[in-house]
Amino acid sequence: MAKRKSNNSKNNKSKSNGANLGFEEKLWQAADKLRGHMDAAEYKHVVLGLIFLKYISDAFEEHRQWLLKETENPASEYYISDQKARYSVVEDRDEYIAENIFWVPKNARWLHLQANAKQPEIGRLKEKAAANFTPHSVLLNFWLR
Repeated sequence: MAKRKSNNSKNNKSKSNGANLGFEEKLWQAADKLRGHMDAAEYKHVVLGLIFLKYISDAFEEHRQWLLKETENPASEYYISDQKARYSVVEDRDEYIAENIFWVPKNARWLHLQANAKQPEIGRLKEKAAANFTPHSVLLNFWLR
């Protein structure tokens, strides 16, 4: 017969969900610092837009890296010997749309936005990034504003 656990351990678990990933406090501090004096209702739109932009940028970059690897590999059916032609394939919007991946222009890529994050015009850069996603720009402008 199994032993009963004491109520003490049950009380300890109720204080936590059991999953301590170790970065929650840092994440909370970063979010609080980013929010600054912005109203919480407005802040959620900024954060959700950035999360969405990061998501589509990551998916784009993953496929872009795969295309680079495949077009450089002589054993691949995607191999292209000419470097200019290889670059044009990697930057071809249709290569991404065919895989149901948003094509992300250079000025809207996460690395570009991250490199310019401390610039005073980061808000305008983010808005320009959202406007690049045609025909989805209306929807994305709503989420990224």
